Amino acid sequence: MTTTTSNGSASDKKDGRWKSGVIPYAQMGYYNPDYEPKHTDVLCAFRFVPQEGVDPEEAAASVAGESSTATWTVVWTDRLTTYEHYQAKCYRVDPVPGTDQYIAYIAYDVDLFEEGSIANLTSSIIGNVFGFKALKSLRLEDMRIPEVYVKTFQGPAHGIVMEREILNKYGRPLLGATTKPKLGLSARNYGRVVYEALRGGLDFVKDDENINSQPFMRWRDRFLYCMEAVERAQGETGEIKGHYMNVTAADMEQMYERADFAKELGSVIVMIDLTIGYTAIQSMAKWARRNGVILHLHRAGHSTYTRQKTHGVSFRVIAKWARLMGVDHIHAGTVVGKLEGDPNNVAGYYDTLRLDYVPQNQLHGIYFDQSWVSLPGVMPVASGGIHAGQMHQLLHLLGEDSVLQFGGGTIGHPDGIAAGATANRVAVEAMIQARNEGKDLLLEGPDVLMRAAKWCKPLDRALELWKDVTFDYTSTDTPDAVATPSY
Repeated sequence: MTTTTSNGSASDKKDGRWKSGVIPYAQMGYYNPDYEPKHTDVLCAFRFVPQEGVDPEEAAASVAGESSTATWTVVWTDRLTTYEHYQAKCYRVDPVPGTDQYIAYIAYDVDLFEEGSIANLTSSIIGNVFGFKALKSLRLEDMRIPEVYVKTFQGPAHGIVMEREILNKYGRPLLGATTKPKLGLSARNYGRVVYEALRGGLDFVKDDENINSQPFMRWRDRFLYCMEAVERAQGETGEIKGHYMNVTAADMEQMYERADFAKELGSVIVMIDLTIGYTAIQSMAKWARRNGVILHLHRAGHSTYTRQKTHGVSFRVIAKWARLMGVDHIHAGTVVGKLEGDPNNVAGYYDTLRLDYVPQNQLHGIYFDQSWVSLPGVMPVASGGIHAGQMHQLLHLLGEDSVLQFGGGTIGHPDGIAAGATANRVAVEAMIQARNEGKDLLLEGPDVLMRAAKWCKPLDRALELWKDVTFDYTSTDTPDAVATPSY
């Protein structure tokens, strides 16, 4: 990184700050180890690797500068502002033991951000700095959103408590499945899958992220056949059921048209993809609250920037943005399924989405205390490669305020879709009963499932079919902290 000046010495902070030319970011005030963050500051933890020869404190200062008010050279117009107020300040830099990485803690005055706007917040924090040449890599690990800024957002359209009241379902995880194959079915056959899964015992079936309105099945036809399936299943079971109607489209006008039609048909839930963008997500969250419809967010595309440990944005940050934006559901990992998910990190994601106050917990990757000041919780969704034989693990790891989605684990059942749904419903209810009786789910769960399978043939068949299926791979994204063994 260039640190020379074109005129005079840069050693004198007082005089050097306003010398024309290029001076270090730290000297311009973007590194201040004596700064004590205010309770109203937005705080960020960035993981970074500086280029060879770049001082870590200067690299961290450059992150603070380039994500707030700085540019590459001194500009006189800074003196037309109370520039020290608007400067982000890196107040701490910690090396990550055993690596070439560092964690920079940076404070931003809340006045830097538009109220209630994730688009503005993200344009500031991650808008330009990730391409900065002085850094080999940069990752936003976590944020502390101050209470005063949290209260400028609507938050979840309904939240966990209200969703359970809408559905009249309590005391257990909600069960779902993604229609398979997710592409290629006609609308009528698609609706048949929905009906079989719901009548067999699931609470929800869902569209997948890439089913919108293709030549093989237009959205209006899908909505009509799916809602026919929902209503038939409700009539047969006496339970409230739902199908996540994916209203993702090319523009907001089409999205509102699809969402309005889903509501007119009586759907309790609609779905959007993360790829529609933050402004569109916030717009749909306002629509969902105004219209009394649950809003499910599929995190399509997130792994392009959340999975690698040294560059991008951690999913715990996406979870915080999602709660602020106002969705009711978001996919948040399974630990035991086919998709990336370290158990400690996933525990942190679920806490971030559900709890009203989340304390700092380095073991779970949580860098800051976070108060949500009564903003409703978001229902985490576990989906991707899970089956009935893992029910004890899922309950132990994820708790009951979650949606467990068994796509292949329902539709791939050898006795058909309804049997697959029944297997999952019996498994979860047997596990909840065992928990309520004081049993250790992780230790005794397999025996609980085997006993239930003796009188439930669909569960017995599911356990036999998938008993050896596991996805044991090393996670690419893990917390730096590890638990200290106790003896």
